[in-house]
Parts: sequence; structure tokens; C-alpha cells
Amino acid sequence: MLIVFTRYPEPGTTKTRLAAVLGAHEAAAVQKKLTEFTIRQARKLMQLCPLSISVFFNGGNRKKIQQWLGPGFIYREQGRGDLGQRMSHAFAEAFRQHYKRTVIIGTDCPYLKSSHMKQAFEALRLKDLVLGPAKDGGYYLIGLNWHEKTLFEGISWGTGSVLAETLKIAAGKGLTIELLETLSDVDRPEDLKHINNHSHL
Repeated sequence: MLIVFTRYPEPGTTKTRLAAVLGAHEAAAVQKKLTEFTIRQARKLMQLCPLSISVFFNGGNRKKIQQWLGPGFIYREQGRGDLGQRMSHAFAEAFRQHYKRTVIIGTDCPYLKSSHMKQAFEALRLKDLVLGPAKDGGYYLIGLNWHEKTLFEGISWGTGSVLAETLKIAAGKGLTIELLETLSDVDRPEDLKHINNHSHL
């Protein structure tokens, strides 16, 4: 199961750090572009290996999201809580439905390709946990073979220590870990250069 975490690109509710510089409408347009790019990569992955894809969304509603991103996916609301609680809930849901290897990705990374996603699922054949490190100290991808909820508790979300804190918990639990290539996210105004470098977005 591949889970995509995204937000409906409603001006004023998304990419607030970018909106401070670009304005609400332009920031929402960036969010829309990044999500559509990630969804195209997810569809490519579906062609490479048959799997279910769930889009967990915030904002908008199921009808709006479905009209925007199209058929072929399961659509669910992310629900309440901080990012950790929402990811923990998404993993719990997937494993409750008896999916085995499950990977969550965000839609902030213009470098995340179907090949990285495929690599993550392959890594889970041998490892307990797979992480895609982001250059800002967070991660753009996390994959597990079971719901290890401690990985989502007591983490300083939105800071540069998310990856380090997650790895520390994983090591304490004795989990085997695979790290993918480190990629850049687009969260802050200085990250916009990553979008300008990408003609395919």
C-alpha cells in the first residue's frame, strides 16, 4: 500500500511559509503542481508493480479531491492531530486492512520519483523501516512492515531534527533500517529554486 499525504490547494490554507513571500494564490499553485507531479509518479509505480494507493487529504472534501486527482485511488481524510498522529493513524488503517509493506510519502518533493518509491518497497522485503531523508532534516518517505507507533510519538515535527529523532527511536527498538537517497523538499521560500530547476513540473 502506498499512502500519499496531501492537502487540497485552497489559497490561504496551504504552504503558508511560501505564501508569506509569494502570496496565498501562488503558494497554492505550487502545492497543486507538486501534488500533481507526485501523483504522476505514483501512477507510474502502479504500472511497474500492482499496488493499492490511498490519498490521505486535508482540506477540501472527497469529491473535490477525487475530481482533481482522478480515479483509481482510495481517498481518505487525514483526520485530527499533529503530523505524527495522522501518519500513525494512516499506518494503523493500512495494517488493519492486512496490507503488508506500507509506504507513506508527502507531496513536497519535486525529486521524488517512482523509482524511489519502488526502491522503498523492495527495501521492506529485508528491512523493518525505510526512510527517505530530506535535506532539511526531516523525511519525504517512511515505510514499515507493521505499525510501530513509537516512531510518531514525541517527535519535534516541522524542525530539522525529525529524521535524527526517528532514527534514535528506531535504533532503541532494534529496527533494521534502510535509508534512501537524500532529496530536497519545498517548504520555505529559499526552496523554490528546486521547482525552477524542474521543467517537468
